[in-house]
Amino acid sequence: MTSQPASGPGPRARNRVFEGFRRAELLLADRRPLDALQALLPALESQPNAPSVHLLAGRAYLDSAQLAKAEEAFCRVLELDPADHYARFALGKALQRQGRLGEAKGQLQLATVMDPRPEYQEALGEVRARIARITE
Repeated sequence: MTSQPASGPGPRARNRVFEGFRRAELLLADRRPLDALQALLPALESQPNAPSVHLLAGRAYLDSAQLAKAEEAFCRVLELDPADHYARFALGKALQRQGRLGEAKGQLQLATVMDPRPEYQEALGEVRARIARITE
């Protein structure tokens, strides 16, 4: 019987996790978010503090309309890396799709301040317009 060293999983296990992560990226690019989540499971289990793993999971949840799980994943990314502007943007989109426009606006404003990408500004404009229509 062999035991693994205290430093963590062996090279084969790390390779499987890495391959699963890369496969999940490809599946998500092919618009197969549920398959991507399946491929990502080993990475989620073995890398609970890796922002990139939670970010990819959040994207897959968002693309499969599992909005509460997407929100949870993006919040986890922000716990681990508060400066991740994309996670703030994606969290804003998840909140927007849940109809939580005020919260979405706050996250999208932060993302835009952190990195004024056109897609962030456009998303913020959409939320502001929806809020304005509601309050008229």
